Amino acid sequence: MRWSLAYIPTLRETPTEAEIASHRLMLRAGLIRKLSAGIYSYLPLGFRSLLKVIRIVRVEMTRAGALEVLLPALQPAELWKRSGRYPQMGPEMVRFRDRHDKEMVLGPTHEEVITALVAGELRSYRNLPKTLYQIQTKFRDEPRPRFGVIRSCEFIMKDAYSFDRDRAGLAVSYQRMYDAYERIFTRCGLSVVVVEAETGVMGGEDSHEFMVLADNGEDTVVRCGACSYAASKGRAAIGQRIADRKSQVEGPKPMQAVETPGVSTVEKVSQLLKVSPARLIKTLLYQAGSQTVVALVRGDQEVNEEKLRRVVKADRLQMADPPMIQRVTGASVGFSGPVGLKGILTVADPDVMNLVNAVTGANEADKHLLNVNPGRDFKPDTVADIRFALAGDPCPKCGKALEVLSAIEVGHIFQLGAKYSSVLGATILDEDGKQRPLIMGCYGIGVTRVLAAVIEAHHDAAGICWPWSIAPYPVVIVPINQEDVSIRESAEALYREALEAGLEVLLDDRSVSGGVKLKDADLIGFPSRILLSEKTLQNDAVELKLRTDSKPTLIPRSEAIHSLKKLLDRYLSPPR
Repeated sequence: MRWSLAYIPTLRETPTEAEIASHRLMLRAGLIRKLSAGIYSYLPLGFRSLLKVIRIVRVEMTRAGALEVLLPALQPAELWKRSGRYPQMGPEMVRFRDRHDKEMVLGPTHEEVITALVAGELRSYRNLPKTLYQIQTKFRDEPRPRFGVIRSCEFIMKDAYSFDRDRAGLAVSYQRMYDAYERIFTRCGLSVVVVEAETGVMGGEDSHEFMVLADNGEDTVVRCGACSYAASKGRAAIGQRIADRKSQVEGPKPMQAVETPGVSTVEKVSQLLKVSPARLIKTLLYQAGSQTVVALVRGDQEVNEEKLRRVVKADRLQMADPPMIQRVTGASVGFSGPVGLKGILTVADPDVMNLVNAVTGANEADKHLLNVNPGRDFKPDTVADIRFALAGDPCPKCGKALEVLSAIEVGHIFQLGAKYSSVLGATILDEDGKQRPLIMGCYGIGVTRVLAAVIEAHHDAAGICWPWSIAPYPVVIVPINQEDVSIRESAEALYREALEAGLEVLLDDRSVSGGVKLKDADLIGFPSRILLSEKTLQNDAVELKLRTDSKPTLIPRSEAIHSLKKLLDRYLSPPR
């Protein structure tokens, strides 16, 4: 491709809307353009890289035995109601009525659709196992689209679905996809951390996320540097807690009520009473079906609602509204506490049970209690890990300190079991002639996210540093002075030779200064650059520079194509 015929609108200034490196560089390098909040057009260079990611995904999915399909983005809401997920998806699901007044959705994911597809088609255990996948546009009405294509309202995802006769078969399919994911991300130039993860609205039992560590990542990885433990923020467990020594020395004092007029937040209560937030007990009320649940954590910590949901064995949790809080506790929001609550399931985090002379709401307007001691003044029904892990918390496996790191999620796999097949009628006949639900797995890759994650992992002050495998063009030829006939003709000849050798190459034939060409080459991040100038022609040579090298190398003109082919063979050979 000639630059003069291409569409590469690079930007010199950083767009004010760009918060992180990948968003900034994708805009500046002419890869994407914003249409609306969370909605982007892919320009030719960005689309070339996107297609290369897709090609890698297809190769590895085929290698893993998966078969490609294409499912509708437009889906009837009835399917989602049958699965029970229609109310769970919340406002992120794009919902509307068609001209026939039928409720429809734009698919945020495709578990319901794929299950409906195979129901009645995969009828016997002899038809199994099967793994189907698609590469499709998904839609989610994000409340706050940000970080460019990392959190957008419209995105491309690869989602695969495995179908097995039993759990043993699922374990095999799951591991096959796990291995395929590691190969895909390696080929895309990403080093991933695989973590235990929450299943969320997808459901099922076990799941793993594939994370790329990044300073500006929107997700969080909790891991132990001393052992192999790693989990997402939502899933991370905490090891055995030990009471603070100062608290152990201080003896319990008599409980005392104090006036705190209008002071209802942890921060304000802490300031008024001159106590650390860590000495406060935060009391949060939830509705779990027909049951009311009280969760207790320290004032400086946050409830992990997924952990709490599992502890109380609820399908869904909903935070109580102010009228309910008033009805249950007798006080408005901000003045709730565990002392005196009766007939309500109370779950306390272990850190709460280690407190001595704590502060809580008094279940009366404008009052708090001092010197509240768990065990003496209240007894929870359950003590369980129900908060988010923090840096320095003990590892659940070895007890050493956990670390908390920012990351970008690029893949997520789930063992769904029979969650969808049992309610959507996807059953098989086993050897004994009995009907059994298909056992399913689900495997997603955020294809458009991969580009952003690669740029976050591979960039410098000058621009993107593409891995060879997904660079829009692995080679750019730069004649430093397009007006010089000798330089221009030499560049044209080299360009023709590269095309005849089957190389993907971009010839920068613009009539702009050499400085502009070199800055654009670094901004876009071509893995290799061939430069031709008066100096190189005098030596019958060209200047070869790799994007990640600090200095170029002068090589004979006759060896240029051979050197490039060697580089491509070296960097593009897929892993075994």
